[in-house]
Amino acid sequence: MKVLDKTISQLTIPTPFAVGDVHMYLLKGDTLSLVDAGVKTKEGWEALRIQLDELGYKPNDVEQIILTHHHPDHTGLIEFFPRAEAIAAHENVDLWLKHDEAFLARYEQFFETFLKACGVPEQLMPSSSELQGTIEFTGKAQLTHKLEEGNRLPGHEDWRIIETKGHAQTHLSFLRESDGAFIGGDHLLHHISPNPLLEPPVRDKERPKPMLQYRANLIKCRSLGIQTVYPGHGQIFSDTDRIIPLRLRRQEERANKVYQLLLTNRQTPFDLCKQIFPKQYEKQLSLTMSETIGQLDYLEDEGLARKRLQGDIYVYEVVNY
Repeated sequence: MKVLDKTISQLTIPTPFAVGDVHMYLLKGDTLSLVDAGVKTKEGWEALRIQLDELGYKPNDVEQIILTHHHPDHTGLIEFFPRAEAIAAHENVDLWLKHDEAFLARYEQFFETFLKACGVPEQLMPSSSELQGTIEFTGKAQLTHKLEEGNRLPGHEDWRIIETKGHAQTHLSFLRESDGAFIGGDHLLHHISPNPLLEPPVRDKERPKPMLQYRANLIKCRSLGIQTVYPGHGQIFSDTDRIIPLRLRRQEERANKVYQLLLTNRQTPFDLCKQIFPKQYEKQLSLTMSETIGQLDYLEDEGLARKRLQGDIYVYEVVNY
């Protein structure tokens, strides 16, 4: 637990995920709010309760939950605050908080269809239990406030809402313009680059392209006057002038590796994934395919590669000028 200034404190709890500990932020203002709600485990709840107590608060004192995005390590304990009747987030977080069965079924169907078209063999397809295993760590609630880019946080008028899609299609960050403080969720991390994750479209017909969104929102962040990043994982940092160009450059380097592989011959996304992540692709198919598709989306957007349907399978090739 860290008291950062008179209105904001950082709370940290363990998670069962590879990313490690996750941070939440207690905001004082017209409303006592908790930004993000950790992961739903006994260990996480106990750690959070102890840290609240150290700050002089009980769970019953929290009046509002604000979410940066829908992932389970940020929404898990949302049900544990009996007075927090206000739940504020991107509107599509509601689909996850309500555990909407129709939406989750469409989610699974999208991945089955899309990954098959990317050349993933049947025996490696993610099972429905993989998604359900994630859902069990996600809290259940109903959104009361829909947050949108440019608006202010309810109860905290000094914080402006910034859309930062990429890592998640629901991702928002929050900027305090008076001093450049930035609650960045998983958008800006110091020690790692967040994986822009594949997701199905909610209303649009076209699937989102999270790598392109992530890059665009990184570039947007360069002009926001950010001074201090309060992230969802890892250390608080102030060297965004170094971190943002580094993230962009590293992504371009990874895309170039994919381009070099395509120079040898046309390939399916799964063919490329196996070469890029030979030790990880079987156990972490969703993550590694998200990364691979992200680099292909970038190469397409740059006019360096294109895809064709070969039967029912997508095959990528370089563009010859």
